[in-house]
Amino acid sequence: MPKHEEIKITGEYIKLDSLLKFAGITDTGGVAKEVVQAGRIRVNGEVCLMRGKKIRPGDVVSVDELDLELSVK
Repeated sequence: MPKHEEIKITGEYIKLDSLLKFAGITDTGGVAKEVVQAGRIRVNGEVCLMRGKKIRPGDVVSVDELDLELSVK
């Protein structure tokens, strides 16, 4: 069963690569880019290969066995 974590943001959206760094999934933007390009990221259940995709509150980003759900602070 995937681990579920809620991530709170203050703005309208956060870019996917920034979210991966903010959530501690990756240490750098370069690693985030590699993870996205490898097809390991799903946004709302669909594989996402766009590291600059805007992730908004209510979206669920899945990385391997971890689900990140965005909400507003």
